[in-house]
Amino acid sequence: MTAIANVTVLGTGVLGSQIAYQTAFSGFDVVAYDIDDAALEAAKQRFAGLAQTYVTENVAGAADGAEAALGRIRTTADLADAVANADLIIEAIPEQLSLKQSTYEKLSALAPERTIFATNSSTLLPSDLAPFTGRADRFLALHFANRVWAHNTAEVMGTEATDPAVYATVVDFAAKIGMVPIEIKKEKAGYLLNSLLVPFLSAAGELLVDGIAEPDAIDKTWRIGTGAPMGPFQIYDIVGLTTAYNISKAGGAKQQAFADLLKERYIDQGKLGVATGEGFYSYSKA
Repeated sequence: MTAIANVTVLGTGVLGSQIAYQTAFSGFDVVAYDIDDAALEAAKQRFAGLAQTYVTENVAGAADGAEAALGRIRTTADLADAVANADLIIEAIPEQLSLKQSTYEKLSALAPERTIFATNSSTLLPSDLAPFTGRADRFLALHFANRVWAHNTAEVMGTEATDPAVYATVVDFAAKIGMVPIEIKKEKAGYLLNSLLVPFLSAAGELLVDGIAEPDAIDKTWRIGTGAPMGPFQIYDIVGLTTAYNISKAGGAKQQAFADLLKERYIDQGKLGVATGEGFYSYSKA
């Protein structure tokens, strides 16, 4: 099995940028791909912000390593260039099945035969994507939690076609970038984390759609009643309202109504969550 040295991350949104930065922080050379120069400029700002966050939050090794990590990340909007020398590609593009499928068809033709493909999909089954990869034996899911440096789980989930040696290689890689590998025995939409989290967030969305209470009251009830540090709408803002919209739009009637609410009240107004400074709540840019 080829050792992983060069990693490409497709998608530089909230989580994609964290995956890329954490991988570089752990000593790997990283290529971060996104669709255009504007997206890459935003990514560079995210990377710089993450370097500062690692120092501020006293992540082990950040005093010397946070800035050095930036030098191990190269950005590009050319997909062929991005994957030309990749040992591992971690896909973190929007949660849309058709978009992911078409992306893997392109990767199949562009990436070296040795390259392992991993999806960070939050809710989709890897078997829905495997036939489009051209290498089902070298494809699996590798799912990260938001704020990867602190909430450092990496859920590893293959399909029946995944080569066990590839699975073991990705588990080893996850550990090398400071994650706690969570080995999932068989396919489950949502893995472990989102199988627990998504129903919780969906329940909050339904309370809002039905006019039962406003986000602040729902969050306050959850925090006081359980001792949790955040309520569901605070979590939505961290995850990003575009991701919440994509997931909700594929759900039942209530979830689709919540998706419509998100689009009308927030997304169409440029309020996408913490990343833009405003979502359900407002956040200081300082």
